[in-house]
Amino acid sequence: MTEPPRLGPVRTVRTDLLEIAYVELGPPAGQPVLLLHGFPYDVHSYVDVAPRLAASGLRVVVPYLRGHGPTRFLSPGTPRSGQQAALGADVVALLDALGIERALLAGYDWGGRAACVVAALWPERCAGLVPVNGYLIQDIAASGRPIAPELEAGFWYFWYFLTERGRAGLTANRREIARVVWRRNSPAWFFDDAVLDRAAEAFDNPDYVEVVLHSYRHRLGYVEGDPRYADLERQLAALPPIPVPAVTLDGLADGNFPATDGTPQAAHFTGPRHHHQVPLAGHNLPQEAPKAFAAAVLEVRSIAPRPRCV
Repeated sequence: MTEPPRLGPVRTVRTDLLEIAYVELGPPAGQPVLLLHGFPYDVHSYVDVAPRLAASGLRVVVPYLRGHGPTRFLSPGTPRSGQQAALGADVVALLDALGIERALLAGYDWGGRAACVVAALWPERCAGLVPVNGYLIQDIAASGRPIAPELEAGFWYFWYFLTERGRAGLTANRREIARVVWRRNSPAWFFDDAVLDRAAEAFDNPDYVEVVLHSYRHRLGYVEGDPRYADLERQLAALPPIPVPAVTLDGLADGNFPATDGTPQAAHFTGPRHHHQVPLAGHNLPQEAPKAFAAAVLEVRSIAPRPRCV
């Protein structure tokens, strides 16, 4: 079994709550872009995207989200929240810690949601946005509405993680749960055990289980959020528009999130926006279709003003 390539050496930086681990490529003076991964994945979703963007002159930063990889909470007393406001606030704190005033933000799944949160609540920090599956801010008030049974079946883990059996299962079977989710999310994507093993290293984080459980329990309205994010969650409950330039992507082979032509979510984007469907790509679009994802980042750069670094 061939060892898959690694993204690069890991660096760390401290924010108010976290020691965030990240990989950085490209010229330090280049326009910054943050590439944000999802669950259950890691920074290697961008193993082929990041070098392309770095070669184009961008300063590419790929962080491990809270609860993943070497990223650590600074205090044992900080709630291990996985709610959307926390993920967005982490991105802003990372920009502050790195001295970046504005950046392009790109991501999918949890990472795409974090990018959308920042673009909506802190648009001055986001020069341009590339989310997979469009507008990803959660409508928690509507979380009790059923969807088509075929799609509900793909979200089995949402309900599993509401239970203590789910806690025990995720604790014991982090890698194998990821395998099942990957196969459903991306039925056209072939990945071998070595690629799964590389990502699964990030699931050994001591806070992984608690952050993941809180994320799904909170989004379904079963637990409260961390009080420090209460005001942000109130703002997100209004489903605020995204005013920054955006290039949205849908994979035509996404097993859980059917592709659209972009019109159902158009009202959420009040800035210039382009939408593309990507053939043969599933939910982990940057790893499955790196050329298309990198092209989307370069496209949004072309319609976004260049930010300054401080």
